[in-house]
Amino acid sequence: MNYWIIKSEPEAYSWDTLVKDKKTPWNGVRNYQARNNMAAMKKGDLALYYHSGDERQVVGIARVIKEAYSDHTADDPRWIMVDVEPMKPVKNPIPLKLLKEIPELKNTKIIKQPRLSVSPLTKKEYDLILTLS
Repeated sequence: MNYWIIKSEPEAYSWDTLVKDKKTPWNGVRNYQARNNMAAMKKGDLALYYHSGDERQVVGIARVIKEAYSDHTADDPRWIMVDVEPMKPVKNPIPLKLLKEIPELKNTKIIKQPRLSVSPLTKKEYDLILTLS
């Protein structure tokens, strides 16, 4: 199993909307590194759901339910999407400011490359982030 952070501005697609919808295609990604990360996602992988924009905090846990396929919102077939479903909210949202204070997280993509909408985590990083909740 692999672990990820997926990011969305809550005004565009919030955690609450995912919960209401029960699943969604994670589409619209137009960054090559984020696309390559999505291509590596496998069914059953877990992803921390992160609200970007003004909130900047982890708010939930999602699961990949369909591996990469062509993104129908793109004109170019090289762009892909995956489907995700909500698992559960985190007990307490975990702000980016707190993540930046944890030395073991200093090399995570969310800290080093904060603009990536899909980025990997190690199991240790994933577990550590969840303990902050």
